[in-house]
Amino acid sequence: MQSFEKHRGIIATLDRANVDTDQIIPKQFLKSIARTGFGEALFCDWKYAADGSLDASFELNADRFRGASILIARNNFGCGSSREHAVWAVAQAGFRAVIAPRIEHEDGSVKAFADIFQNNASKNGLVTVELSESEVNEIFNTVTTTPGLEATVDLVTQQVTLHTHEPVIYNFDFDPAIKENILLGRDDIGQTLEHESTITAYEDRIGETTD
Repeated sequence: MQSFEKHRGIIATLDRANVDTDQIIPKQFLKSIARTGFGEALFCDWKYAADGSLDASFELNADRFRGASILIARNNFGCGSSREHAVWAVAQAGFRAVIAPRIEHEDGSVKAFADIFQNNASKNGLVTVELSESEVNEIFNTVTTTPGLEATVDLVTQQVTLHTHEPVIYNFDFDPAIKENILLGRDDIGQTLEHESTITAYEDRIGETTD
């Protein structure tokens, strides 16, 4: 998978909570056995009007977000089914990172990302950044007042920097083991292959005992 250390790009906002995987990539696009070509179908039901033209009411179709590579949304992003296609669609549409908030309540909290989506993202080099609700609100407000706002997501330092007149920095937590894999561009298969010599030696020993 593609490694990720630091990325700077335009922020696009999706002001919706509980965005499920069927909205991220509708089920009719799951027939393909290839892992490519899903970017155009991202948010298809929202993105396109009935006649196939772009729906001007869908926020990500705004000209100001053209070429955006950092997506900011609301909590529980990627809920629903376990389809890995959802992550492929987000990444193939050009997004390198997704930012969302954890919502705290008196009786508990709602995560920024659904667990399976976040796990699939980590295996495909898509960085998921969890910030507080107040921090995400600040970013939404800043994007609204600053067309073309760019940010840098730095996985090494675990910081998001808004490139405003006076840069604003937000720190985020990230699982150390997942971080190492993404920094190295190492997926599960690559991680296994690092132990190839040990695996081969074990197989040879097993083979000797069964001869």
